[in-house]
Amino acid sequence: MHDKKDESLAVLIEEFLTARATRKPSPHTLAAYRRDLHAVAALVAEATPLPLDALSITDLSPRVMRAAFARFAAPRAPASVHRAWSTWNSFFTFLVADGFVAGNPMPAVGRPRALLPQPKPLRGADTPEVLLASAARDEGRQRDPWPERDVAVLAVALCAGLRLSELLALRVDSLGGRSGERRVEVVGKGGRPRVVPIEADLDRVLRDYLDSRVRRFGSRSVRPDSAFLVDRRGEPLRRGGLQYLVESCYRRAGIGDRVPRGARLHALRHTFATRLAEDGASAAEIMRLLGHASLASSQTYIEVTAGQQRDAVRANRTNRALAGLVPPG
Repeated sequence: MHDKKDESLAVLIEEFLTARATRKPSPHTLAAYRRDLHAVAALVAEATPLPLDALSITDLSPRVMRAAFARFAAPRAPASVHRAWSTWNSFFTFLVADGFVAGNPMPAVGRPRALLPQPKPLRGADTPEVLLASAARDEGRQRDPWPERDVAVLAVALCAGLRLSELLALRVDSLGGRSGERRVEVVGKGGRPRVVPIEADLDRVLRDYLDSRVRRFGSRSVRPDSAFLVDRRGEPLRRGGLQYLVESCYRRAGIGDRVPRGARLHALRHTFATRLAEDGASAAEIMRLLGHASLASSQTYIEVTAGQQRDAVRANRTNRALAGLVPPG
C-alpha cells in the first residue's frame, strides 16, 4: 500500500486546491490560495534545502513552519500574513481529514491579529448623485452610449450593495416579487444566498434597462436565465468589462479624485453601507443586507426580519436620487 506520508507537498497542494474548487471560490481567491501555499513552501524548500517537488509533507514540522512564516512575514503587511496563515491552516485541516498527517502544526505558528478592513465609500456628500446624473446623460462623445445600462449598474451597486462577483452572477430572473415587495436574489460569498429588497425607483431603473436591451437585441436577450448585465454586443459582462464600465462612469462624472484608492467598484458597496448607517440602519440590518456572516469573528450571525431590511433600504437616500432619472411607468 502506498504510504500517504510519502506524498509530495506539491501534489498535496494541488489536491487541496481541487477540493476547494468545489466550493466555487472566485478565480481571484483560488489564485491567492495557490500563491500563499507556494510562497511559504518555497521558503521551506530553501531552508531544507530541497527542490519544491521533492518536499514531503513530513518535512513540515511546527519548527519548520514557524521559521518559514517568520521569513514570509518580514516584507509583508499583517493582512497578507494573516491570509496566508489561514490558507495554510485550511490546508493542514484538509490533510488531517484525509489522513495525510496526524495533526495540524499551524496553532504553533504565530500570526498577526486580523484587523477589520476600514470602509472606503465615495468621498463627498453628493458624489453618488453626481455619478448617477452623469451616467444618465446620453453623451455624444461616447462611441455607443447606453445610459440605461450604465445607470442600472451603478444603481444596483449603490442601492443594493452588491459585490462585483454578485453583480456578474445576476440573472434576469434574479429580480422578483410583486409590486411594493420587489427584491433581488443574490448568491454571495461561499454560495450563501440572500435577498435584498429593492425600492420602486430602483425597480424602474432596472426595468428601463431591460426595456432598452429588448430594443437593442430583441426579446430573446432577456430570457429569465440570461445574464442580467451585458456588454454593448449583448454578451454577458465579465470582470474586466464591469470594472472598465464603472471606471469610465467615474471619468465622465469627473469624480476620480473622490474614489478611494484600492476600492474602485467596491466603493459603491461601501457607500451603500455607510449611508445606511448614517440614515439610521442598525449594524444587524447592514450586516444582513451586505451578506456578511458575522459582525466580528467572535459574534454569531444576526437574523433580522424582511420588514426591517426593507425599512433599512428605504432609509437609504441614494434611492431618492433615482426618482427623476426614469419616468414612472
